[in-house]
Amino acid sequence: MRKILVIGYVWPEPNSSAAGYQMLAILRAYRQQDWQVAFATPAQKTDHMVDLANEGISSHEIVLNSDSFDDYIKVYQPDIVHFDRFMMEEQFGWRVDLHCPNALKILDTVDLQFLRGARQEAHKANREVSQYDLASDLAKREIAAILRCDLSLIISSYEMDLLINQFKIDSSLLHHLPFLVDLTALPRATKSFEERQHFMTIGNFRHAPNWDAVLYLQSIWPLIRKQLPQVELHIYGSYPPPKATALNNPKTGFLIKGWAENAYTVMESARVCLAPLRFGAGLKGKLLDAMMVQTPSVTTSIGAEGMSMPEMPWPGAIADDIEGFVDAAVRLYGDEEAWQVAQNRTLPHLQQQFDGEKIAKQLIEKINQVQQNLQQHRLDNFAGAMLKHHSMTSTKYLSQWIIEKNKSA
Repeated sequence: MRKILVIGYVWPEPNSSAAGYQMLAILRAYRQQDWQVAFATPAQKTDHMVDLANEGISSHEIVLNSDSFDDYIKVYQPDIVHFDRFMMEEQFGWRVDLHCPNALKILDTVDLQFLRGARQEAHKANREVSQYDLASDLAKREIAAILRCDLSLIISSYEMDLLINQFKIDSSLLHHLPFLVDLTALPRATKSFEERQHFMTIGNFRHAPNWDAVLYLQSIWPLIRKQLPQVELHIYGSYPPPKATALNNPKTGFLIKGWAENAYTVMESARVCLAPLRFGAGLKGKLLDAMMVQTPSVTTSIGAEGMSMPEMPWPGAIADDIEGFVDAAVRLYGDEEAWQVAQNRTLPHLQQQFDGEKIAKQLIEKINQVQQNLQQHRLDNFAGAMLKHHSMTSTKYLSQWIIEKNKSA
């Protein structure tokens, strides 16, 4: 039986974030191969984490900058190690190379954090993203991790193009892995136009693009409310800070709802999902959820990036200025015919882009292909070999210095 170790940045919370949803889907894809799957993370346990034992997955708490991980991995001896975000590869990659040199190393980027960071900086300065923004220290770290690994999972087609064409990453090191959706589990019918009311949005408040979208809605909502005075905006999301709950205003219908026990239920009850994202990366889970329960959405070009298709109109509207965003939201909310047209586009989008069975099969085939030719694959990746030789040595000695420092303390 093949053994796989997944080193998580956090415990999977499928109801809190798109990353948590995707992680659980990937873990299930591995289990469906009858692989022995172990999940380990240095993160603290949370109230919303999934019960991995019910999934047939063992879980382990590991420690940063500690030789105790070496003891664990030497015993487990995985055939594959899957890193959740590049920071986990930086921390544990050299230890994997030391004790399991033949293990296939997979990096799940989740989204390109350097791209999100570059866009956030440009947004703060009210300007377009420049090449200088993209060539950040964060980019150097993240791309170095991609090169050190045998295979990196990239969720967005836009990010695939960016890595291949601008950063000249060999396509053999990358695999496009969008959201894995179980199409057989989708509802055949959801609530009608008349049965739904109000606008909604959802997103983890700890995620900077989501919090910025909430602040942006502070400017957008009064203009919508002026035309639809009885309508409310319901804002859901895990971990709302006091600065978010302070925005709750029943008089204006701007309501901070916080944690949603079931994201699909609150999404299906709304008539329109609003996602005015001004920066970010990857794919947007809230827009996937909207499609899954046939809720039309109004978003931006950033929100729809990697999810829109040239041959198929968006299931709602895409607008990058406040006036256009407000007009689209009001029209979709009040025009049943336009709403129905948008709703009918949701399923084709899911079928074309997010067929989980097909995507999982392609992932396993890619893993098997790389693993069968691992020696040649690594010889062809000379840049990655150089980075392992130099940068991982520095990481190793920094970690060992921290260990000794902690001992003396």
